[in-house]
Amino acid sequence: MPAVLHRAYRGAAGLVLLFGAAQLALWAGRVNPATFPLPTAVLGSAAGLARNGSFLAGVGSTMRAWAEAMAIAVVIAVPAGLLLGTLPLAEAAVRPVIEFVRPVPAVVLVPLVLLIVQDNQRTEIAVVVFASGWPVLINTIYGVRSVDPLAVETLRSFGFGPLSVARRVSLPSAAPFIATGVRVAASFAFVVAVAVELIGTGMGGIGAFAAQEENGAGDMAVMIAIAVWTGLIGLAVNGAFAAAERQLFRWHFTLAAVAGERS
Repeated sequence: MPAVLHRAYRGAAGLVLLFGAAQLALWAGRVNPATFPLPTAVLGSAAGLARNGSFLAGVGSTMRAWAEAMAIAVVIAVPAGLLLGTLPLAEAAVRPVIEFVRPVPAVVLVPLVLLIVQDNQRTEIAVVVFASGWPVLINTIYGVRSVDPLAVETLRSFGFGPLSVARRVSLPSAAPFIATGVRVAASFAFVVAVAVELIGTGMGGIGAFAAQEENGAGDMAVMIAIAVWTGLIGLAVNGAFAAAERQLFRWHFTLAAVAGERS
């Protein structure tokens, strides 16, 4: 059995056990279902959401904002990472700024960005770009720093300029690290997009749907079902990027496995 399927079966078994344990615990505890809904009620609400046109439209809105923000983040962060990784003096100069700005929670910037941009959709995308660009930038810098110096010096000795060296050596060698950064950023960007929609005003998406549901009926089973769907979508996003990463850079994982066995 392939390792991926084996992990998937184990994960599914764990979810089934958790579902059953939660169902029995809530039954035995005789808790108020309005406060702690039974897992069966949550599953029923989740199935209902799959047929809810407003929820599906919210999912589509969130995914569109997520995709646009990810594309912008990659276009900005990868060239910046290549530049900073290639020029150590430049990286040392901006490193304090990066370390100062990077820990700032993205959702804190929503009111400020909204005042500047004055557009809900652009605000969401700008905040998601800010949050998701850091993993791509840091991994790109790390990938460029991991390039074999001998390969770089060989091309330089043959008269290749910095751009040619970056295109022929640095970028291909750093590509697996960049892919890892993109995968991490993709999941994080989806979470931030939902959070921005949840606290923002006049926005669409999954977060806005959840906020409307909370201000309306406030059914706890539906609220948990929204969280379940959000987690499943995030898991699917991470799984898709992880599968693409392993398919595109199979040689990198093979070399890493061989190096691990030797050590």
